[in-house]
Amino acid sequence: MSTVREATFDVLRRRGLDRIFANPGSTEITLLTDLPDDLDFVLALHEGSVVGLATGYATATDRPALVVLHTTAGLGNAVGALATARVNRTPLVVVVGQQDRRHVASRPFLAGDLEGLAGSYPVWWSAPARPQDVPGAVDRAFHEAVSGRGPAVVTVPSDDWAAAADPRALPSPAVVRRGLRPDDGSVRELATRLAAATSPVLVVGADADSPAAWTALTALAEHLDLPVHQEAFAARAGFPQDHRLFAGHLPPERAALRAVLAPHDLVLVVGAPVFRQYQYSPGELVDPGTTVLLVSDDAEDVHHSRADLAVLADPAATVTALTAALPAALPPREGNPRAIRAPEGSPHAQVLDAPTVFTALAARLPADAVVVEETPSSRPDLHRLVPARAPLGFLSAAQGGLGFGVPASIGVRMGAPDRPVVALVGDGSTLYGVQALWTAAHYGVGVLVVVLDNGRYAIMDRLAADAGGKAPWPGFGEVDVAGLATALGCPARRVATVAELEDLLDEVVPGLAARRTPLVVACDLRQLP
Repeated sequence: MSTVREATFDVLRRRGLDRIFANPGSTEITLLTDLPDDLDFVLALHEGSVVGLATGYATATDRPALVVLHTTAGLGNAVGALATARVNRTPLVVVVGQQDRRHVASRPFLAGDLEGLAGSYPVWWSAPARPQDVPGAVDRAFHEAVSGRGPAVVTVPSDDWAAAADPRALPSPAVVRRGLRPDDGSVRELATRLAAATSPVLVVGADADSPAAWTALTALAEHLDLPVHQEAFAARAGFPQDHRLFAGHLPPERAALRAVLAPHDLVLVVGAPVFRQYQYSPGELVDPGTTVLLVSDDAEDVHHSRADLAVLADPAATVTALTAALPAALPPREGNPRAIRAPEGSPHAQVLDAPTVFTALAARLPADAVVVEETPSSRPDLHRLVPARAPLGFLSAAQGGLGFGVPASIGVRMGAPDRPVVALVGDGSTLYGVQALWTAAHYGVGVLVVVLDNGRYAIMDRLAADAGGKAPWPGFGEVDVAGLATALGCPARRVATVAELEDLLDEVVPGLAARRTPLVVACDLRQLP
């Protein structure tokens, strides 16, 4: 008779979940010992790295990834990364171990109150009532992760895996067809409003990052000769940023946002909320009289956005239908302004700094490169100097917490092994996920990790200065990022000059797509004021 474990493996095979990301403990030993040969196991040395790797992998493959976490301690360590996966709209199937069901009521060592520990970040949660319900819960978790676009969690006591399976206890459908086709009335209303506008502008977001959406949005922008902005803090790019109509990223502050959008009487937002901000400032998001239209397939974004009309539908399909519904020829809009992009590099001449690093990379990276970002203090320079030129050309943590960049870049390269992948991270950010470098080295993942090493939390120092006070936290210049990488088995090099950086990039970047070993490049920025 089949066991619950064997029945669950059959579920994994049917759903294509053939790679397990984990940092296991004793409550998972009965699941993971003697894994079948067709299930790959990927070890990371911290649960934040486990979830970060899986998030990058799921993003690159565009399908759910499987995570196994160790009871309360493992789930607790992973909560921040699970929050990032939820805000990044990344589907994960998460199996969390629990103590033996036969004595869990007695509160044995390692038993924990798992439900609620991750707050509202899981899109679905299940603690199966019987061992026989575990395979069905994992099967449903796959569907819930896809439809909810986030982590779906199943907790499993350790003794459940050996129990006899019930072949009738699989309530999930074998196939789920999903579609959010726009209705004709919504498309006509969008087209009517857009055609009547005198100075429209297009704003794109992370949920428009697909080949179909890029094609549709490019066709719409070119048909109407629209300037195109990227939403602030977008985790992914929604439009080719080297296109002549791309006008840059929106500012994350209300007054500056109003100023950018003030010349426009209509704002069409596709694949983004209206609008993400950072620190609070008073005032409205747009000037009175400006119409805001929203197209998104994410109900959560739609329901908390301030829009005059929101259409909950697939962005690519909706924009394609919208372009077809517009007149073949529209009168020219002479007053439609164009933002002037400033691609200039560093103000420090030949001193190594963030803009110099980005300029050197941009000159060498191929168009299909994936750039994974976690460098808060220099992100505006990155956006200005390193445009995303292909879908999945840019990825970052939408939730804003640190520790995503290094493991996510490794997971992306695992999921897209033929694309060049570069992580651009600060030294402080690197320390949150540095354990993932061991995984990259052990499994032969050829990611390039470029660390902007200034020996401090520069973004926090800047915020303290803006607040008019003195920061109480010290720098951490003693930390040797290249040494840490080497200690974890990951090759590393340190560069201190522009010439050293350019020589290294000339050596490494041409072979990056085929590279099978990781490399950390620590860029010494400590000489800057």
